[in-house]
Amino acid sequence: MNKDCIKCGDLLVVGENWAEGNVKHSKYCCIDCYSSYVNGSRMFVNGKYISTKHPLYKVGNYKTFNDAAFSSLENYEKVKYGYVYAIVNSAWPDWIKIGKAIDAEDRLNSYQTSSPMRDYKLLHHVYFNNRNKAEKKAHLIAATKTMHPWNKQDNGEWFKLTETQAIDILKELQDD
Repeated sequence: MNKDCIKCGDLLVVGENWAEGNVKHSKYCCIDCYSSYVNGSRMFVNGKYISTKHPLYKVGNYKTFNDAAFSSLENYEKVKYGYVYAIVNSAWPDWIKIGKAIDAEDRLNSYQTSSPMRDYKLLHHVYFNNRNKAEKKAHLIAATKTMHPWNKQDNGEWFKLTETQAIDILKELQDD
């Protein structure tokens, strides 16, 4: 039985460019064409399939949600829910970053790409309906815990705190 791929016209050969299961189901499409069709209509972030229901859904392959978000920035800005997290790095002992993200693990992965040692660690993260408000509150609380008139103890989203203090700050936040 000689059949050609309905997409590219190549001769279909079982075990070479055509799966045996496709013979049973009369799917006359070579593996390459089928794969590009299926993967060309899906979203993957770091190799993980993302549902069409995700607010940042956009067909394609992305390394991080940030990459996907910037390709659909309008949707990213509309998304209020997500995580407030604390990240540490042994290269800067006692300094902890408190930030926000739709996906805290994904955010950690984006930090790892800038570190040759891959030594960032997600200390703690908490889900909020409004991550923007929660992050602002966390920064205000952290700033009060690091106030020293003779020595600046914060730098943007980085605060000189103990790990316990950072975890406690995130735990005491209330979701609005």
